[in-house]
Amino acid sequence: MRYRLDVVAANVADAVRFAGGWMCDRVMAGWDVTALLVDGSDQRPLQILGVDTGDLESALALWAERPHPQTVAVAADLFETDERVRRGVLGALEQGMTEVTLWGEHWPAELDDSVGPVQHRLTAAARAFKSQALAAASDTWPVSTTETFRCGVMVKPSVAADLIPAS
Repeated sequence: MRYRLDVVAANVADAVRFAGGWMCDRVMAGWDVTALLVDGSDQRPLQILGVDTGDLESALALWAERPHPQTVAVAADLFETDERVRRGVLGALEQGMTEVTLWGEHWPAELDDSVGPVQHRLTAAARAFKSQALAAASDTWPVSTTETFRCGVMVKPSVAADLIPAS
């Protein structure tokens, strides 16, 4: 069985900017990583990272039939603007069986008690691939050694040891 990470984002550039290195490292570790996008018009940056893509609308319509991922990562702005995404995140946090990770510049206040800051330290390869993916997306965002997220507490320990508490 391969582990799965589903990434929910508005567009390719946001997914690469905020979680590109983490996605790349997960792919290199043998995970199946899929970015589910509102606007997936230019998929090349995600292809550089080894990430599959899908349409968010189709994935939400078929969510009950999809195999559930071990981890789901969601853009915080989509949590606040799409009720279906919000319900899915809150349901996963309540159930406690899926690692729920959020990223973005503005954190939803209602999640303050259920998610805590974590970070992923990017490998040198992930930094290089993320740099190329950002260039392909015409994004000048700097590539740092870490990516910061908010992660929900799980009932049982996560299969992913790459997210550590942020200091």
